[in-house]
Amino acid sequence: MIVGIPTEVKDNEYRVAVTPEGVRELVHAGHRVVVESGAGIGSALADGDFAAAGAAIQPDADAVFATADMILKVKEPQAQEYDRFREGQILFTYLHLAADEKLTRFLADRAVASVAYETVQLPDGRLPLLAPMSEIAGRMAPHCGAVNLERPKGGRGVLMGGASGVAPARVVILGAGMAGTNAAWIAAGMEAEVAIVDKNVERLRFVDQIWRGRIQTVMSSRLAVERLVTNADLVIGAVLVPGAKAPHLVTEEMVTAMPTGSVVVDISIDQGGCIETSRMTTHSNPTFVSHDVVHYCVGNMPGAVPRTSTYALTNVTIPYALEIANEGLERAVRDDPSLALGVNVYRGRVTNPGVADAHDLAFVPLASLVSGLG
Repeated sequence: MIVGIPTEVKDNEYRVAVTPEGVRELVHAGHRVVVESGAGIGSALADGDFAAAGAAIQPDADAVFATADMILKVKEPQAQEYDRFREGQILFTYLHLAADEKLTRFLADRAVASVAYETVQLPDGRLPLLAPMSEIAGRMAPHCGAVNLERPKGGRGVLMGGASGVAPARVVILGAGMAGTNAAWIAAGMEAEVAIVDKNVERLRFVDQIWRGRIQTVMSSRLAVERLVTNADLVIGAVLVPGAKAPHLVTEEMVTAMPTGSVVVDISIDQGGCIETSRMTTHSNPTFVSHDVVHYCVGNMPGAVPRTSTYALTNVTIPYALEIANEGLERAVRDDPSLALGVNVYRGRVTNPGVADAHDLAFVPLASLVSGLG
């Protein structure tokens, strides 16, 4: 199979889908890898690094897309990339289609076989390809919040750890998954007063066992969220429903009641956001103010630390990319039920129920399109 790696074109997205180490694995397995010139520069990876690993360097994205059977990317296709795709081509990337009806309809109309990193799911419920980016975004979120709490950034002027005789910032984290727990670890390490909210008591018990009361654990309810949010200096939204839009746990009314100059960081924005007043922002224009609350809602937070992110991503995606390249997509999904859950669009049909429901589109089970799939 010919695997194509184009340069990412989303605003300030510096990651690349594969490292030279990943290229070598694909080439060793007998596949051809074509990489757009300059694709790895943002991650401090030169064309020569990829060429030495066995990749063929192409002059532009058009050449990569025209050649490749499978396109590996980091972020969802941008509007300027749409026309480069062709029917039957495989796309393997973060898609977050529940928050993007236009892209969903395009991929279906063009019949691009679209496999989403974020919906590949193991039998125990874990999301192996989302986990490293959730971990990184979670660890970044308290830092982003701390910066925007500074007065010159429009914040309240509160230091996360406070000072001797002065109370620390009150931080509320919604969701105790990979992103939320990592956000809690870092915020607690910054000596903030931290509360983490989830509806899964086992996750909360895990946090409590590790931190022994240093992080307050709260069972999710409307009243509990309202009480915590309206008294917080920083709210970090880290709620995920795999493949579906994130629920709005924080209403506009709650945001209105928050202290002037407080901050929200909505990690869930890729899936529509879990704070009602959130809207997607970019690294070049990361914040906006709504109801006197600073909102940080960058859709590709890990793109700001691309060297770390690119290696963390490749570590988990390459085994699945090899499955697809070695066996072809249909055989790969028959052999690996976890990978099958990653297929969001196939043969022009939406095969993920959360995506179909988000856009009022017909859901077609993948098993009805791939013979022999249980």
